[in-house]
Amino acid sequence: MGRIRKRHSPAFKAKVALQATKQEATITELAREHQVHPVQISQWKKQLLDGVEDLFEKEKGRKGDILLFQ
Repeated sequence: MGRIRKRHSPAFKAKVALQATKQEATITELAREHQVHPVQISQWKKQLLDGVEDLFEKEKGRKGDILLFQ
């Protein structure tokens, strides 16, 4: 019988990926602690680091922007 795949929430993935970037523990130690494969943690860390630039990009014509000074 095959193994059932776990579905992790985005919050869990972010928490583990942030811990991996802090380098306070090895990826192997984090994997053991959170019961996740080390390769999975490495992938989440890479996704986090690759996507961090998008947080600071400004979209043109984005709805909801408030202009304080005109």
